[in-house]
Amino acid sequence: MSIPNGDKTSRYPQKKFFHRKKFCRFCTDSNIKIDYKNPAILNNFVTERGKIMPRRITGNCASHQRELAVAIKRARMIAIMPFVTADGKY
Repeated sequence: MSIPNGDKTSRYPQKKFFHRKKFCRFCTDSNIKIDYKNPAILNNFVTERGKIMPRRITGNCASHQRELAVAIKRARMIAIMPFVTADGKY
């Protein structure tokens, strides 16, 4: 069976993805403050390996993402949060 040139959509249907609009948690809820002394909030933005999650995944705005990164780094320096996890293979 031959397919005419440029007509690949009939044989290979395109998948449609639904992308939910991400929102900044700190802009929507003004009660949540970014504080380096509160690891409960900061742990939501760190992977299980200890890396800071990027803005495109968390949905934070640019200013809050910068503030969050500084708070995580400060918490690491005074040993409130770990730099890496202990259960890693490396």
